[in-house]
Amino acid sequence: MGKWRTVSLAGVAASMLLVSACGSEAKPANTDLVQPAAGSAAPNAGTGEAGNAPAGNTPAGSKKEEGGAEAAGELAVRADATLGPIVTDGEGRTLYRFDKDTPDPAKSNCDGDCAKTWPPVPAADAKASSGLNPDLVGSVTRSDGTEQLTVGGWPMYRYAKDAKAGDTKGQNVGGTWFASAPDGAKSGKERPKLGVLKSPELGEVLTDKNGKTLYLFTKDTPWPMKTACDDKCLEKWTPSEPVSAADAKAAGIDPKLLFTFTTPNGTKQEAINCWPAYTFKGDKEPGQTNGQGVGGTWFAIKKDAENDRGKTIPAAKGKAGGGAEKEGSSYSGGAADSGSSADSGSTDTYGSTGGGYGY
Repeated sequence: MGKWRTVSLAGVAASMLLVSACGSEAKPANTDLVQPAAGSAAPNAGTGEAGNAPAGNTPAGSKKEEGGAEAAGELAVRADATLGPIVTDGEGRTLYRFDKDTPDPAKSNCDGDCAKTWPPVPAADAKASSGLNPDLVGSVTRSDGTEQLTVGGWPMYRYAKDAKAGDTKGQNVGGTWFASAPDGAKSGKERPKLGVLKSPELGEVLTDKNGKTLYLFTKDTPWPMKTACDDKCLEKWTPSEPVSAADAKAAGIDPKLLFTFTTPNGTKQEAINCWPAYTFKGDKEPGQTNGQGVGGTWFAIKKDAENDRGKTIPAAKGKAGGGAEKEGSSYSGGAADSGSSADSGSTDTYGSTGGGYGY
């Protein structure tokens, strides 16, 4: 179990200068690629941080922890037509996060009357389903000594006015309460084009505008930039769209690390320290890192990459789902120096298992 958060980014001019430095055309990154996240705040969300509804509203048959708090059960991810992917408890009720809390270190600032309207979700029996990265599911000790569930470091709550599964009446209440995305981010809010996921296993790694983890492929060539991801590879890995220098700055990334190049099929792809960036189709929801270590050649891209024209591979250490894993730090003919192999023999270079594609 862990505790963490996401960040945003932004820019463009610096990227133009260094694109040619990686052996690519000196054209600026496309800055018109922002797509609004699905939906917006619920129009009937209410106006106060803690309304006057009583606590309770427990669906029939729900399990309860000691003291009457409703157990979390198996957490799931539901695709809400307005808000996008949101985290729900085992009864299908929406879980929320509070802007006045903190994720790092995790701390709940909702007590007293607030906690009656926004009942904290107990951590004891919480279990992550396949839609959630279990490394992002954790707990925080509240002021009364009880353990509260966290997702991405953010304490989780239910809303007393949500009478049944699927209700999202707590969205945007007081401008501080939001349904939780699978990585702890605010559902229904536009994400930055370049973000940062703080993973307990991998450290701070980069994400795209959809919250999906960005990966590099050690069989690519960083100088000059050349992708080794062929048509078969592209069935599992999607080239990342260009981002701007402003996006990078907003996420705390040095814009000089951004390099845009043209792929063999004529599309533009972003690269970090000259290493082409991709998302993995095996990551179904924000916050997942299922592509880490695939085939011993795919690795999440670290936020703190060095700017040395690809000589250093900005590959995150660690393995998705836990377990330390070594990887090379210096470029040597397009492969990692030391053995960061993933279960060789069961998963091929492109992320396929059992000789097929997909999971």
